Amino acid sequence: MSANTPGHSRGLKKTHKATIAGVAALSAAALGFSLIPGNASAEVEPQALANTQQVAWSYDANSPQAKAMAASLNEQTSAFALKAKQEAAAKAKAAAEAQKKAAAAAKAAAAKKQAEAAAKKRAAEKAAASRAAARTPVFANNLDGWIREALHIMKKHNIPGTYEGIHRNIMRESSGNPRAINNWDINAINGVPSKGLLQVIYPTFKAYHVPGTKFDQYDPVANIVAACNYAADRYGSMDNVNSAY
Repeated sequence: MSANTPGHSRGLKKTHKATIAGVAALSAAALGFSLIPGNASAEVEPQALANTQQVAWSYDANSPQAKAMAASLNEQTSAFALKAKQEAAAKAKAAAEAQKKAAAAAKAAAAKKQAEAAAKKRAAEKAAASRAAARTPVFANNLDGWIREALHIMKKHNIPGTYEGIHRNIMRESSGNPRAINNWDINAINGVPSKGLLQVIYPTFKAYHVPGTKFDQYDPVANIVAACNYAADRYGSMDNVNSAY
C-alpha cells in the first residue's frame, strides 16, 4: 500500500473532490470575514437610517395615496363622532323617559295615598255618625218626650234640673201647651210677651239659648232648655222655682 500512496490522489472520485472544494471555499470566506474591521456594521447602519429618513421627509400630502389616507381618517373620525353623538342622545332620551316614569309613579302613589286617606276619613266619619246615632235616643213628640230630650241636652251642657222640677213649672206656666202666650202682663205691655212651655220672653230666650237647639221660642225643647239655663244662672236650678220667675 505504501508504494502506491503518492498516486492515490489521482484515484479520488468526483464527489470527494467536490467536498474538498466546498470546504476550501468556506475557509476562504471565513478568512475574508475575519479581515473586515470590527466597526464595519456601524458604517453601514447610518447609511440605512439616512435612507429611511429621506423617504419619510419626501412624503407628499397632495399625492393620491396621501389624500386617500386622509379621507379615510376623516371618514373614520366622523363615524366615531356620529356614533358617540347617537349614544349620548340615546342615553339622554333613556334618562328623560326614566325621569318621566318616576314622576308619573310618584304622582300615582300620591293620588293613591290621598284617595286612601279620604276613604279612611269618610269611613271614620261614617262610623262616628253611626255611633252617635246609636247613642242618641229617640224621644216621643209629647210633653214627656220634650222634657226627657231637654234633660238629655242639659246634661251635655251641665245645666241642672230634674224631670219633676221642669214638669211642675211647665204645668203652672202653660199647662203643657207649647204655643201658649201671655198677652196681658207687664212683659206683654212692654212688647215682649212670654211664650212657650215655660213662658220665656224673647230677650231671656236669646241670652240663654243653648246651641244645638232650635232658635225658636215656641219650640218645646229649645224653650225648656233656655228657661232651665236661665233658672240655673239666677236660682241655681229650675227645681228651686215655685212661682213666676
